[in-house]
This record gives sequence, structure tokens and C-alpha cells, in this order.
Amino acid sequence: MNEFAITAVTVNGSGSQTANNAIMRAIFRMGIPVNGKNLFPSNIQGEPTWFTIRVSAQGYSARPASVPILVAFNPRTAEADLAALPAGGACLYPGDGAWRPARSDVALYPLPVRELVAASGFEPRMRDYAANMVYVGALAALIGIELEALHGALVHHFTGKARPVALNFGVVQAAYERFMADFPAAPAASRFRLQRMAATTGQILIDGNTAAGLGAIFGGVSFLAWYPITPATSLADTLSAYLPRLRTGPAGHPTYAIVQAEDEIAALGMAVGAGWAGARAMTSTSGPGLSLMTEFAGLASFAEIPCVVWDVQRIGPSTGLPTRTAQGDLLAAYFLGHGDTRHVVLLPGTVAECFEFGWRAFDLAERLQTIVFVLSDLDLGMNLWSSDPLAYPTTPMDRGKVLSAAELERLGSFVRFADPEGDGIGARTLPGNPHPLAATLSRGTGHNERNVYSERPEDWKANMDRLRRKHATARRLVPQPVVEHDPAATVGLISFGSSDGAVREARDQLRAQGLPTSYMRVRALPLGEATCHFIAQHHACVVVEANHDGQLCDLLRMHCPAHAARLLSVAHSDGLPLTAEFVAESVQELA
Repeated sequence: MNEFAITAVTVNGSGSQTANNAIMRAIFRMGIPVNGKNLFPSNIQGEPTWFTIRVSAQGYSARPASVPILVAFNPRTAEADLAALPAGGACLYPGDGAWRPARSDVALYPLPVRELVAASGFEPRMRDYAANMVYVGALAALIGIELEALHGALVHHFTGKARPVALNFGVVQAAYERFMADFPAAPAASRFRLQRMAATTGQILIDGNTAAGLGAIFGGVSFLAWYPITPATSLADTLSAYLPRLRTGPAGHPTYAIVQAEDEIAALGMAVGAGWAGARAMTSTSGPGLSLMTEFAGLASFAEIPCVVWDVQRIGPSTGLPTRTAQGDLLAAYFLGHGDTRHVVLLPGTVAECFEFGWRAFDLAERLQTIVFVLSDLDLGMNLWSSDPLAYPTTPMDRGKVLSAAELERLGSFVRFADPEGDGIGARTLPGNPHPLAATLSRGTGHNERNVYSERPEDWKANMDRLRRKHATARRLVPQPVVEHDPAATVGLISFGSSDGAVREARDQLRAQGLPTSYMRVRALPLGEATCHFIAQHHACVVVEANHDGQLCDLLRMHCPAHAARLLSVAHSDGLPLTAEFVAESVQELA
């Protein structure tokens, strides 16, 4: 009851996303925690796509290791999909199609897809889209999705447009009634059923890219430069959709600018220029785009210009797999650039944190006068997650040490990179400041504290020493780790980002097996004292991450060399989100 998963295998471009999201939203409306993971092709329309919906009364959100209900609506992959179905599961498939399943240990439900679609009222050109609604209605009958909740989900999807809602719900209703007529005993005999709860009351369903875009808007973003790339494009789309509604001046003119650049290099160059001019500027990208941004990232760091880069990670190297998830850009983002370069990197692990870091990144960028990277990933960014409502920022925007004309007049001098407070951050002025002392020329070449070109070794070293002090300041300002300490635990688990769901579920499994664990989720770089303290409290710490080389583990060993021997790595990257079972088994082997 309320603890199982469904995978719908369909044809890419057939409208199955509407059907799958309707199922998810309906279950959510029934008060039951639910999470969806979409595995879609990166090439062309017509390829197979897999959408897994996990129902979990306990609130687990990791990718399930076993899925007992299969909707086999793609004959190209149906045989392999059926082979992966565990014994005792259920398979729904088009009974009037060419494919016939051959399994005696699972329940088989052929559906009259063509017949129901032909009677639906859909135009012939739209019938392929209507076909997916047949399995929505059949699933509703089999597992107990309330039809009223499905109707509400369709109203949400079609924004209240009466005709598409009526047509699609008509197919759902017809399929529901036909399933009950053809298989009257199936619902009662099914091992997998839904029962209304109240666990999602007051919550929302949202994807990480939408949350990030809204966070940026509430953080005062006024300039976006971007170039299309999967899986980051929908983040820019969110800004394009909401900024016209939320950021229009009294005369009806926009108070923001959005530019689609010719490539990722230009996108960051524009964001750096806008940040230098005083705008809250950002861009969004993924791994290949991040690689192209290297030189401008180094410029923003060394010239000390605030801007924000959202990297919604996918699997690499090179072009990699554009529609698969990974956490492989951690080292690249932290050290992006040549020479002695280190950046501030935020690591959201929930959609709520995508929203929070969406505005907090600007505060950090301007307080520290530097580029700030935020590393999400495809799983967190493009999939729907249950969340508490997003928390409105409660503090004023932090513009950092920006000197006005009046302050310059009072001070009587301006030394751009002076560091009287010892935090490594000099005061800055913005273009347009009319005071004669305000002018300064930002540069990426060697300079002294007055921002004047210099090749003197002592000037270079003094500047680099100050930048290191600023990086130390960043350790105190960035979001600190989330730590859950179990006094009985000798083993600690460490993760970041979207691996959190798998680790949390694995902790419950390990506890049931007699192995209590503590847990630390890292939320930002540079790492601080809390990370070393957590590692020192345990005999061993297992670092769990979705990349091949254990990048966070390497950073922890660099940051806490005295405890390096305590750190063990569980690093895995195959393009899919981690499962709790994999994490628990890996930790047991190491422990």
C-alpha cells in the first residue's frame, strides 16, 4: 500500500509526458508522496523513453532498484522491459498491437488502445497523443488513482482549457471503465494499491530548474545571457516566462535584459560585463558549456567581478550523454581556470535549496566580488519533486562593499584592493558614480592594490595572498553542511546534491541491518572546519557521489589531510541516479 513504482515505456514525442505528469499530480493530490524520473533520449523523436513514478508513503525519492509495474507502450524495447519486471509484477500493454508478452509469473493486462482512441473524439492527427491516456485510465482502475484527482491534474496541465481537458479525461474515463469490465477482479487482487493520505498537504510539486529560476528572480537578477544546452535550457526558459510577469516597471517597460548569446563563451562574457556594470547577472549551462567558459571565469575571479553560473550537470566527458545525470563537474567548477584559481561553488540538494541558492548566489557573488557557481544536475533540475513551499528571502539584498559618491567624499581616497578589514575584500565602485575618485580600470593582468598594471613580484604575491584571505572568508559565508549525528555510529556517510535521497534511504536500510551511521551533506565549496570535525568523529567516512573518480572524496582528502585515511569512496556513474540499495550494499562492503 502506497509503496511501489511504475515505469511507463513510450515513444519519445508521443505526448507521454502529459500522461505521466497527470498520474504523478493525481497521486500527489491524493496526499501521497510521489517522485518522477524521466529517462529520455538525446537524439530524435521516435526513440524510447522511460518514465518511472515512485510512490512512497515514507517519502523516499531515490530511483527505485526494482519496479513492479510496467506500462509497455513501446514495442521496440518491450521484450527487454518485460524481462526486467520482477516476478509478481504487472504489465499493461496494447492488446491490439503486434507485441505479445510471454511471462507466466506476472499479471498481464492487454488494453484495447485503438478502439478507445477511435471513439475518443480526437482528430486523427492527435490520436497518437491520446493513446497514452488509455494507460492512465487503466492504471487508475488497477492501483486506485482517484478519477477526480486525475481530472484536477489535467486541468492543471492544460491551464483550465475546457476542450483538451474534456477530450483527454474522456479517454481516461473510458479506459477506466473498460478495464473494470475486462478485469473486474484485478484491483482487489493487485499487490499494489493507493490509499489517500495527508502527507503532501501544503506541499508543491516543482522541478529544480524552475525553482532555481524563481530564486534568481527573487534574488534580483537583472541580466541573463544564455545559450541552449540540455539540461539547463529550462532554467533560462523559467526566467523568460516569469520575468515579464514579475519584473516590469511602472511604465510597462522591462527592468531586466535576456540575451541568447552565440555560444557559451559569449554568454559568460556578457554576464561578466553586466556584473561589472552593477547588474545582478547570470548564465546557465552544462558541462560542455562550462569548459568553454574557462577564460572568462578566470577573468571574473582575478578582476573580482560578481556574476553567477548555474551548471545543471550531465554525464561526460566531452558531449557525453546529454540527457543522463551525473555529478562530474565538481572539480572542474572549483578549479576552473589556469594558475592558482579557486571558486565558490554552491551544491543544492533539494528543489527548496535550488530556490534558496538561486537568490543567495547573488548575495555571495557581490559580497565576495567573485564569480559563483551553482551545481545542480539533470535529476534535480528536470524532474518533479515534492517540496515544502519555497521560502521567501527574509534578508535585504547584500550588495557588498559598494562605495557611493557620498562615501567617497567622506573617505577622501579610494584604493580598489586595499584590505583594512583583513577579509581579502576591497571596496568597489560602479560605473556611473560621478565622484572623481570612483574611476577604476578592471583588468585580468597583474596589478597592485590600486588596480594599476604591475609586474613587480611583491605586488603579484601580495595580490594572491589577499585572494587567499578572501577564499578563507568565503569558507565562513557559504552555506554550511547539514549534519545528522548518531551517537552510536562509528561510520559516517558524506554526499552532496541529488545523491541525498539515495543516502537517506540507504541509512534506514543500514540501520535495519545493524549498522547505524551519521550523515553529512556538503552544501558548498570551499570546505570549512565542520567537514574535518565530522570526519574526525568517525572511524571511517564513506563519500557517496555520482561520478567516476570520487571527486568530493579527493577534495575532502586535500582539505583534511590528517584524516585522509578515514575517507573511503563510493563513486558510481552510469548516467542514472543512484539507488539506495547500491549505496547500502557498497557501504556494507567497505564497512
